[in-house]
Amino acid sequence: MGLIYSYDIHLRPRNVAKLLTAMAERAPTSRAGRSLEVTLPGGDRLVLPFTSRFESDPVDCSTSDTLELDTSLLFDADDALREYARTSGPRPEADGRIQIGYIYATIRFQSQLHPGYASVDCSAATSDMSRLFARSASVRKLFTDLTADAGGVCCLFDTGDGAPEHICWLNGEPTRDTLPGPRFPDRRALAAAWPDSER
Repeated sequence: MGLIYSYDIHLRPRNVAKLLTAMAERAPTSRAGRSLEVTLPGGDRLVLPFTSRFESDPVDCSTSDTLELDTSLLFDADDALREYARTSGPRPEADGRIQIGYIYATIRFQSQLHPGYASVDCSAATSDMSRLFARSASVRKLFTDLTADAGGVCCLFDTGDGAPEHICWLNGEPTRDTLPGPRFPDRRALAAAWPDSER
């Protein structure tokens, strides 16, 4: 099995629609013709330029704990992305941004770290993409920007191999802490630092 690195965003459940809308705004225009209708818990309905398990049938999450999306996103070019495009084939868009996909997004309407929060785990589909996730400052910036734009409380970069996770965003500020680390010895300590999920 290859490398599966991910950026994991934790946010209040009411902000999931805002995050998914922000992700859709960063999708390539080539996906504009493909659409997926999603009904979120609470009744919010979105039309997204993604698929769910590679299908475009409407998805009703009103009684579901999770939503699986197959996404593709555009990133501002940096050296790591340009090298990835040169060797892996995605051509830059007219505006210079580079398309990366598939990125598998698993939305959990109840985060495993804190029951009052939701999470969106964005995983690289291949080992080459995982290495790109680790090297590219632009990839990191896009996921921290998404977290900020949606009012997320935390963004983690996880290599999934037991190595310390990197905390990229916490309570409205960029950070470079690790988990475990001096500030947060474990996930429980990290989640305890988040504000009340009802606010």
